[in-house]
Amino acid sequence: MKAESDQKVKYGVWGLILGAVIAIVVGFAWGGWLTSGSSQEATDAALLTTRAAICVAQFSKDPDYEANLKEFEAVSSWKRPNFIEEGGWDKMPGEQEASGYAVKQACVTGLEVLIGK
Repeated sequence: MKAESDQKVKYGVWGLILGAVIAIVVGFAWGGWLTSGSSQEATDAALLTTRAAICVAQFSKDPDYEANLKEFEAVSSWKRPNFIEEGGWDKMPGEQEASGYAVKQACVTGLEVLIGK
């Protein structure tokens, strides 16, 4: 009976290991599990998208919206982030300093979509 018990334990342990590996593969491939790195990337992308939307909204709510939009169109594409910064639209509500360059560039992209309409 000892050899039979050893076989059951051996197959039981291998079954647990194989089951764990299958669960991990299925979890990451189809279950929506994320590593901390990919989770951080998703968070950063969502934050950038939100800040860019706020920047576009602040630009659109400006009292001189029409004049600013015409001036924005006249500015060359590589100077547009500076135009956004000078207008102060990249400052998030409640923050003292403007957001980084990525937010300005995303805001420019959002405004260029508005121009295309």
